[in-house]
Amino acid sequence: MVDKDDLGRRGEDYAAGFLAAAGYRVLVRNWRCDQGEIDLVVEQGGEVAFVEVKTRSGTRFGHPFEAITAQKLARLRRLAAAWCDQAATRPARIRIDAVAVILRPGDDPVIEHLVGVF
Repeated sequence: MVDKDDLGRRGEDYAAGFLAAAGYRVLVRNWRCDQGEIDLVVEQGGEVAFVEVKTRSGTRFGHPFEAITAQKLARLRRLAAAWCDQAATRPARIRIDAVAVILRPGDDPVIEHLVGVF
């Protein structure tokens, strides 16, 4: 059985690699403040995306995207504002994305990217 924290870290590694291969520049991983954490902050073409990564070992208990609730999206919006307040530069455009990673033992990872979920 895979440790939940290890599974999450592996999923974030796959998500960061997937986004980098798609032309995104990873600015920050696991950015934290007293309000919470943003998994990935990436940039492409002057637009900054705050990315929530959800990783599962299968879909028996639902798709990873189903774990992103309205409350989680609202928290991500607050965290994105906090990151912008602390950033050395102000991005012209921002958005919140989600990446689902399914890591079934013995299979290649399945990665899905939703752009602009909020």
